[in-house]
This record gives sequence, C-alpha cells and structure tokens, in this order.
Amino acid sequence: MSELKQDFTDRQYMISPDFEIYHYKDQPTLEIDFHNHDFYEIYYLISGKVNYMVEGKCYSLKHDDILIINNKELHRPEIQKGAIYERIVLWVNPEFIRKLGDGQSNLQLCFEQPSRNHNNVLRPDDDTLAIIKNNLYKLSKNKTSSLYASDILNKVYLTELIIQINRAYLDVHGEDSLADEDYISNPKINEVIRYINHHLDEELSLESLSARLFISKYHLIRQFKKYTGFTLYNYVQRKRLIQAKLLLKKDLKLTEICQLCGFKDYSNFLRSFKAAYHISPKKYSKINK
Repeated sequence: MSELKQDFTDRQYMISPDFEIYHYKDQPTLEIDFHNHDFYEIYYLISGKVNYMVEGKCYSLKHDDILIINNKELHRPEIQKGAIYERIVLWVNPEFIRKLGDGQSNLQLCFEQPSRNHNNVLRPDDDTLAIIKNNLYKLSKNKTSSLYASDILNKVYLTELIIQINRAYLDVHGEDSLADEDYISNPKINEVIRYINHHLDEELSLESLSARLFISKYHLIRQFKKYTGFTLYNYVQRKRLIQAKLLLKKDLKLTEICQLCGFKDYSNFLRSFKAAYHISPKKYSKINK
C-alpha cells in the first residue's frame, strides 16, 4: 500500500455517519489531554514509543498492539521521544456496528464487555494479526476511492475487521494477555472506578466511597489522582456528563436524565453540560434524535 500522508487532527467528533479511518506518521511531538468521544475507537500502533492511559491504567504499548476504546472511557496517549510515531486510528459509530451484526452476532462485544479481559489492549496471534492489519490497510486505502462499489467494499472490509477484533478478544477473554511490565494499575483504584461507573446515580462523595470501599480518604485522594490523572470529584463529574450524553439520545425527559446521572440539582446539570460541551442538553438531544 502506498504511504498515506494525513495531517493529524485534534477533532474528537465524527463527520462521517458510519466510520472514519486515519493513517498518521509524524514526529513524536503531540500532547493530547484526557478526552472521550461518542464513537468507538480502534488504535493500531505501527511504530513509536507510547504509554496510553485509559481509566486508571497505563499501558506501555508495543508495535502491533491494538487498543480498543469505547465511548465511555476517558483516555490519553503519552508519546515518548526517540522514534517516528506511526499508527492507524479507526473511529466507528456504535449504531453502525450494531447494524453490521444484523441481530445475529453482537459485534459490539469487544467494546462493551465490562471486563474486557481487564485491559484495553489486544495482542492477537500472528495469523489473526495479519488479517486485521490487511483489513486496516485495505479500508484505509479504499475509504477515499471513487471506484465502482467502493462503499460496499468499505462495509465488507470493516465487517471482517470487526469480526476478527471480536475473535481476538474472545481468544484472550479471561486470560491476562499482558505481562506485568506492560501496564501499571492499582487494584484498589480499579475497584473504585468500577464502582463509580456502575453507580453514577448514587452518592459518590469522597466520604461515601472511602467508607463503602474500605480505603482511607487521604490515600484515595492521592492514589486516585496518581493513577487516573483526575481528582475524584472531576472524574465523577466527567463520567456523569458522558452518561448524560448517551441518555440524551433516548426518549427520556431531561429531569429523568438529570436524576439517572446523579445530579441532585437540575440547574447544576444544565450549567455543567453546557460548560463541558458548549451546547444545552435540550439542543443536544434534539440534534441527536
């Protein structure tokens, strides 16, 4: 495949309704803050030195590693100097993947399974990796093609890619595919994060979490910031707003969404949402419906 020259974009929203794919190759000078997006992301590292932080875990990526990120996870890469940073990044609309499964197979499994083998990184066997790489390159090349039936080929390549990603995920599900030196995390902080994400509609103050999860407040403050990059309050606020965006796409009242996301005060919910996304919840809901 001929080398694609694409300028990096820090845009974190999709223009295409189904998927977008980018093949980047540049100097390791990027600085990217924590973020999340409304789509799924598949990230394939070709070269470079990258530590990737996702929800309290820091992965030391190797060449040919595949990172899977869903639309609820806060993440950021830390690009180290010393090597050309080359990667392929695929963004996919969750609804588009759901329709690809056609009700027969859950192709969202590798993105939505709660445990996801306790990590976000896939290291497939050589045969599966070769298929995944080939589909990524074909999809990247064909995406901008104007040849006859290119749109159908895009769907074929993407479908095969997502199937292989899911197969690779199922092959390692329940096993630890990463060596201890390949990621850093704190089991207690992981427990706190899991609890927060499953109880966003409940009281999640420092006092309540430390008491429920048997961890001292001061230890929780220090360790949570160390492993996630967020204060506890800011993390909870971000995750509640992410949940609100997802619920605003459904047929729910704003007051109901406010309660389901754990905002005790409706005016605070409106103010926080607009400050974060520069749009009111009502307008966001109307656009996405």
